[in-house]
This record gives sequence, C-alpha cells and structure tokens, in this order.
Amino acid sequence: MIPGSEDCVFCKLVNGQLPISMVYEDDNVMGAMDIQPVNTGHLLIFPKAHAARLADLRPDLGAHMFKVAMEVSGALRASGVRCEGVNLLIADGEAAGQEIPHVHLHVIPRFEGDGFGFRFDESYFVLPEREELNETAGEIREALLQTN
Repeated sequence: MIPGSEDCVFCKLVNGQLPISMVYEDDNVMGAMDIQPVNTGHLLIFPKAHAARLADLRPDLGAHMFKVAMEVSGALRASGVRCEGVNLLIADGEAAGQEIPHVHLHVIPRFEGDGFGFRFDESYFVLPEREELNETAGEIREALLQTN
C-alpha cells in the first residue's frame, strides 16, 4: 500500500480501493482514463506518492510524468481515438480549477470543433506595458532565489 491521504481519490486508485481503467503504470506513476472526459481518450497521469500541489512534487517525478504524457500523446494519435491535437493541462490549486488535491496531468485529445477551449474576457486582449512585465518578472526571480 502506497502511503498518502486517506480521503484522496487518487491515493485510493493507487491502492486499488476504487475501479480504474488503466492505460499506463510503472513504479512511480499511473495513467488512467478520466471518468469525466472532455473528449473520448482523455486520461490522467498522476504520481503514486501523494503530492497535493505541483510544488510538493519531486522534480524528477514531475519530469517523469511529462515524459509519460509525451508517450501517451503519441499513442493517442496512433490509436483509433479521434485526435487531431493534444492538450496537456495541470490545474494547480483551487483557483486554477484543481478539484482533487493530488497532482495530476490531463492528457486531452483534441479535434476541430470539439467545443473545449480556453475562454477569455476582453481584458485578455489589452496587452500590459513592458514596465509591468519587467516588474512582475523581477518579483518572480526574487521568489525563485528565496526558494532555491
């Protein structure tokens, strides 16, 4: 049994407590069909070890998840699943749309007219001034120095 959060759906999947439609598994990650898919073939790649947020995830494990997602994306395109493109998506935190606090990478097959996509209000099309971009970049660089 892999340690994790007792109430975490992904930990329950890892530990065999819930049904799963497995696509991929190794010692560190699993890939399984999303039970509420955007399109047929939508799957999730997630670590077996519990990590609530992206910053909680070991960097090598995050890299491995992305590598698996790359392989699965190729398999989606080669399968009979309708797939003209692929979105990779991680929602990190509730404000970003994360509903279950266990890191998971969505691999979403896409096709023209599927109805899924990002929606932007009018403010998105008003570009910020370079000074504002530079100031924000400086704040993030400073935080990186403090966290590393």
